[in-house]
Amino acid sequence: MKVLQSGESGWPLSTQAGELVLSARRVAYSPVLKALFVADVHLGKAATFRSLGVPVPAGTTQENLDRLSLAIADHQPHAIYFLGDLLHAKAAHNKDLLEKLHAWRLQHADIDMTLIRGNHDSKAGDPPATLNITVVEEPFVLGGFALCHHLHTVPGALVLAGHEHPVVVLNGKGRSRARLPCFYLKSDQLILPSFGAFTGGYQVNPQVGEAVFPVV
Repeated sequence: MKVLQSGESGWPLSTQAGELVLSARRVAYSPVLKALFVADVHLGKAATFRSLGVPVPAGTTQENLDRLSLAIADHQPHAIYFLGDLLHAKAAHNKDLLEKLHAWRLQHADIDMTLIRGNHDSKAGDPPATLNITVVEEPFVLGGFALCHHLHTVPGALVLAGHEHPVVVLNGKGRSRARLPCFYLKSDQLILPSFGAFTGGYQVNPQVGEAVFPVV
């Protein structure tokens, strides 16, 4: 098991669809396609909870965008593919969030961006056209990869998906335990960890022949 740690350059993973670099920033990068894959950013989730009267921390939108900028600086991608759930809900279409998102998009105007529509995107509505983010349905085939939000099986392709927010529990010395986001690799599927802050996670139970890559 490889644990991905902050400050490392990334872990190269050979797959049937080509090499991927898995990053502790919770993104995957294809050096051949010069493409960055990001799942479940969930912009506006905290704002949605606050609108319902639930006291949760503010500032997660800018935190998420800043971490995306760091991932871009690491890999210098030509394209970014969001594997669903870029926006959390209709409440994400508020002035403050959209202003931050537009400012971030202008900083990276030379990068092509595509959103594979997820279940939250369908409810939230597509990003404003002024963001210049192409929206497509799953599965979206790119080289030997099939880009999805939900987990699918696509013959002849390695599926890259999100939705499940995978986490794994590691047991340390004594009674110490850590619950960490992870990449979850199956025979023909790679599930990416949730990128967004304040998104929770679903504990996975890898079987023989599967692998997890926890993120610290």
